[in-house]
Amino acid sequence: MQLIPATLTGSRDKAVLLLGFARAMRRSELVGLNVADLALAPEGLVLSVNKGKTDQLNQRRKIGIPDGRNESTCPVRAMLRWLEESRIVDGPLFCGVNQYGHVGSTRLTDQIVADIVKKYVRAIGKYSCKFSGHSLRAGFITSADMAGPSERSIQEQSGHKSLLVLRGYLLDASIFRANAASKVGL
Repeated sequence: MQLIPATLTGSRDKAVLLLGFARAMRRSELVGLNVADLALAPEGLVLSVNKGKTDQLNQRRKIGIPDGRNESTCPVRAMLRWLEESRIVDGPLFCGVNQYGHVGSTRLTDQIVADIVKKYVRAIGKYSCKFSGHSLRAGFITSADMAGPSERSIQEQSGHKSLLVLRGYLLDASIFRANAASKVGL
């Protein structure tokens, strides 16, 4: 995360990327967050997720975002830094920052999240056309699967109602890792 500038916009972008990844959020869920949806806990942050694609009844699921092991990639620290620097105390969690470093009151759009993802993908030398805001969600699911937690645990974090849909992500992630041809000594 060293490519992210030490500016207010950089702090926001880092919080967007890390929180979106750690929760496997859809862009709409991420930009729909309000400050009131966050609560600190001894282990990290608790997010109350509003109505979304898989929660049409607005049941406000609570999701834990644990403290990260690495200070530079900890979603909790990034979020707290953004809140401190932006001085946002209520309303939309993620807002625009103008050229003078002033935080606006308008909620980011899901397209801006996609633009943030693409910006930093380009900064690390990857082809940004292959990435989008959805890459935060897909990337978490892929990384979590590789780290070994149960499908149920991944499903709880991602909010997938259907294990079948989640398995579609997992199959894509494992086409080389669990490939029999790589195990036969070719």
